[in-house]
Amino acid sequence: MAILVPMYIEEVPNRNSRPTILLREGKRVGKKVIKTTLFNLTHCPKEWVDALRRILKGEKLASVNDLFAIELSLPHGHVKAVLDVISRLGLDNIIFSRRSRERDLVIAMIVERLIYPCSKLATTRMWHTTTLAKELDVEDADVDELYNALDWLVSRQERIENKLAKRQLSEGSFVLYDISSSYYEGRTCPLARFGHDRDGKSGRTIIVYGVMTDAEGRPVAVNVYPGNTSDSTTVPDQVEKLRGRFGLTHVVLVGDRGMLTQSQIDKLKEYTQLGWIAALRSEAIRALVKSGDIQISLFDKQDLAEITSPDYPGERLVVCFNPLLAEERRRKREELLAATQKELERISKEVARRTRKPLRKDEIALKAGKVINRFKVGKHFTLTIDDGDFKWDLSENSVRSEAMLDGIYVIRTSEPKENISAEDVVRNYKNLSKVEQAFRTLKGIDIRVRPIRHRLEYPVRGHIFLCVLAYYVEWHMRKALSPLLFDDEELDDNRTSRNPVAPPEPSLSAKKKKNKRQTTDGLPVQSFDTLLKGLGTQCKNYCKVKAENVEERFERITEPTPLQSRVFELLKLFPVP
Repeated sequence: MAILVPMYIEEVPNRNSRPTILLREGKRVGKKVIKTTLFNLTHCPKEWVDALRRILKGEKLASVNDLFAIELSLPHGHVKAVLDVISRLGLDNIIFSRRSRERDLVIAMIVERLIYPCSKLATTRMWHTTTLAKELDVEDADVDELYNALDWLVSRQERIENKLAKRQLSEGSFVLYDISSSYYEGRTCPLARFGHDRDGKSGRTIIVYGVMTDAEGRPVAVNVYPGNTSDSTTVPDQVEKLRGRFGLTHVVLVGDRGMLTQSQIDKLKEYTQLGWIAALRSEAIRALVKSGDIQISLFDKQDLAEITSPDYPGERLVVCFNPLLAEERRRKREELLAATQKELERISKEVARRTRKPLRKDEIALKAGKVINRFKVGKHFTLTIDDGDFKWDLSENSVRSEAMLDGIYVIRTSEPKENISAEDVVRNYKNLSKVEQAFRTLKGIDIRVRPIRHRLEYPVRGHIFLCVLAYYVEWHMRKALSPLLFDDEELDDNRTSRNPVAPPEPSLSAKKKKNKRQTTDGLPVQSFDTLLKGLGTQCKNYCKVKAENVEERFERITEPTPLQSRVFELLKLFPVP
């Protein structure tokens, strides 16, 4: 029921301008109504005028806080971004063609691996601190269910890899392959063995894994091996995978010198259409220089030359000289030689001092061996050790012989000239840096494949495969979001045209972006990690209406910031296969 109030709002029309809005009071005096203007509201916001008009009509107004309450507010933007990319990539369908509980758990673990990498037990806690658990309806999942989902993922690994290979590889493709290792926490997994540790965790067992990617660095497959597996012995598995499972006869396998050794290359030659690109070891290069196949004068006016040698029949050898690399190797060798000489001289003085109780031969050898193993230049020294006597000598000829090869490296390939130029041979070999980038991301703060704590072999394989799938998503996100990241947006285009031997130079746009730390849009340049965290500040609010006998609930997402809007725009525009 309206309440009669003598005040009201009146709009007085003006012929050539907007109406005048007045707050007036009306009083009846006898038979006349007298209007008194209390306030001119013409310049007040329309919302104020409307609210005042409703109050004067007797309506009851309420604040937003009186109408509804926010029951829960969860970070949402980063979850939405990663889930959108997974959907646009079709990765969910690659994992399994129809939605299932196991698929949802695997996708949830992939997303959590990107936004906050942690153990599987911590995952079941952390995804409740964002909208991830609600979005995929896995709020009730426990750690045992996650381990079961990992086992399910491993059982589907071959089918998933086959789908990725069909999407990314074809006849004539270049395939990059490299291996790495991560240290293991515990003693129960049969894959954990002592081997070549790449993490600097001495005394820890490790697990080896090899990642195969396409020429762009997108992961296709991963194999997990015991920690004592050597690099080269993993190559036959990759050949079988390419030719058997993927059904490819003509591809070019690119691997480093420790991977594609001479014995492995001899085996690859048995497959007539299977090409390869590798590199020669320093001793093989030294033999080519000694035989005259490589002449230092080749590099007086050029930094790349193609040669042949009877020691490598049917192969093309591309010899490269990088003067900056030569200077770096010279500097490093001089520092290592100086450090070694200083330590050997210290041992020599210690032996000379011990006249009353001379050092035994084995004690001196142990001390000298530690020095030689630490600085890795023992080949240039001659040591004479006896009870109470220690002498050493630096071989200048050995140092000079090694210095002649500074900055020189040789890439070898089976591919003929009509298929690939000498420059592209070098470029494709250097593309192995893209696999190294995958390992840096897997081990770094983005995904954190290590430390590996799973007790059994199957969960370990599932954990590593899960991390590789997370990197597959991150690879595409990085490409889409490169304008906002410190990444060089022109790098891929420059790789195909720049000098393949010279060190890569960042583009002018990349230098400008890094110097100003701002994008061309004026937004702050981000790392991938900070960009995801920034997306996480966009929240989803779960609200409840405040009214008697009303159980109405709704969701509201906070308005995106300019940075968040730009992220979603770039992700939507990025082309996917």
